[in-house]
Amino acid sequence: MKEIINKPSSDEKLKIAKQIAETADVSSPENSVVLFSVSYQPTNANKRAAFEYIATHKGCYTLGETECGKKLIELGLEVDYDNPDKRLMDIWAEASKRFIESACGNITAFVDNADPRSTFVSVELPLLLENKCVFQINGMDKFEFAKRFA
Repeated sequence: MKEIINKPSSDEKLKIAKQIAETADVSSPENSVVLFSVSYQPTNANKRAAFEYIATHKGCYTLGETECGKKLIELGLEVDYDNPDKRLMDIWAEASKRFIESACGNITAFVDNADPRSTFVSVELPLLLENKCVFQINGMDKFEFAKRFA
């Protein structure tokens, strides 16, 4: 007899995802964090560039490659870059917040034309500036780098 597996409803899935975003491991080694911004963009070029970078820089990775990110992706919760769902963005923003708070060293960011509503500009960049363990973004003083988005 075949076992029937009930899939969680979208509300249940969002509750599970919120718990994952709030608790699953997002830690990263020093100088390993790679960020990208694709929300509200016409293409996912920044994401592609980030993954090309990771392919040639061993030990670097994005939030999606942490335990937390992998679990969110397994739930099917990747965000549509040109028309993002606010509920999903909020879940990823919570995970991103924790990822940035635990980051240390220098950050690599693929954020060309980042939209002010994006998680990078609205959540990650302010937290990078507050994080005393982060010094540079793309080889530049983090405060100088941030002026691009003021």
